[in-house]
Amino acid sequence: MQAQKAEGTKDLIGRDMRAWQRMQRIAQETFEPYGFDAIETPAIEQLDVFVHGIGQSTDVVRKEMFRVFSGANFARVLEEGTDAKLKAKQRLALRPEGTAGVVRSVVENNLVPQGSSPFKAWYAEAMFRGERPQKGRLRQFHQVGIEWLGAPDPAADAECIIMLMELFKRLGFDLSKLRLLINSMGDPSCRPAYRETVRQFILDHADEMCDECRERAELNPLRAFDCKNPHCHEIMQGAPLMRDCLCDDCREHYEQVKRYLDAAGIEYVEDPTLVRGLDYYTRTVFEVEAPGAGVGSIGGGGRYDGLVELEGGKPTPGVGFAVGFERIALALEAFGVELGGQEPSCVFIANAGADLRGEVFALSRELRGLGVRTECDYQGKSLKAQFKQADKLGASHIVIIGGDELAAGKVKLRNMGTHDEQLIERADAASAIAQLLG
Repeated sequence: MQAQKAEGTKDLIGRDMRAWQRMQRIAQETFEPYGFDAIETPAIEQLDVFVHGIGQSTDVVRKEMFRVFSGANFARVLEEGTDAKLKAKQRLALRPEGTAGVVRSVVENNLVPQGSSPFKAWYAEAMFRGERPQKGRLRQFHQVGIEWLGAPDPAADAECIIMLMELFKRLGFDLSKLRLLINSMGDPSCRPAYRETVRQFILDHADEMCDECRERAELNPLRAFDCKNPHCHEIMQGAPLMRDCLCDDCREHYEQVKRYLDAAGIEYVEDPTLVRGLDYYTRTVFEVEAPGAGVGSIGGGGRYDGLVELEGGKPTPGVGFAVGFERIALALEAFGVELGGQEPSCVFIANAGADLRGEVFALSRELRGLGVRTECDYQGKSLKAQFKQADKLGASHIVIIGGDELAAGKVKLRNMGTHDEQLIERADAASAIAQLLG
């Protein structure tokens, strides 16, 4: 049986890998001026990290999260029919999103001690969810995100949104083709009463709504706003809105965020039905869509002021966002932008005979030492075949090492675009070629 990748996964090769690497470079260039440093957390965490942070009632925890067991523990779970007797450190899961793991790291390493400066970090990592594979939705996917802990000021919310839009601009998006949605989800002072109001609204219309929404009424009623059932969506248009139930502090926080965005010239649409799929969000939430690209949301985030406490730390405000690499690549492609760019060109060193391989080896080392991408023949091909190989590799130039030229202390350099040729001194070849390409 031929080996195959797991369903819902994708190999990052060639153009796809270049696109992912470029996105990471652009992210670093975008975030570092704001004081964000890179972080990488384990792809495998204790299950409770995600249950506490994301929420037991969310689809991510209930349906999508990949559980991980050692062989011995898996056999034990099968035998006992439950993992209840396993220790917390034996109950593991693959990372379905980035925030909970970063917050766990902040708590465990005491990265925001009392009175310290806020903690700022960005990441670029693989995430894992057991979803039905489809366009823009994989079981292993990649996200770039930021987390900002210890900053309650609404300016932090606004700067996160500004960074997000700047990232999209640098990736190649025309911002006029994107739609930024914002809302406030309140806080523990005002949201519980609102949730109860929405729950009662769903129950009052239970006979008209889908089974999942009736279940959400008890588990997470706000998620009914996101139901994909058209009839449920229509019914929820008449549901009470959070903006009408905000406490004074949450309303002022939200208004200040909007004032900062207005001052920065950021265009947005207020969507009072916007909710995020994870339980930890409070107050400001935001999402970016690419209408016409056919991929839905390409990024979003918000404030999560209670998450550090849920993970065992002291009360610490937080805000952040994440964007999906695969969806962004698809959206850019739909808009005619190639994120991965062209395959990098190289210099190919060809030899006119096997006895000249030593010279090829030496010049290759010199060129690579100067940072020049260099290829040559390792299969004993004829000179004609080496030219064909150089063409397939997209070489911009070929260095031809021949016996007669080398005897005169020279090598031949051919421009593959113009086919112009020139003899250059062998001793100066590497530096001359590097300068020519520089």
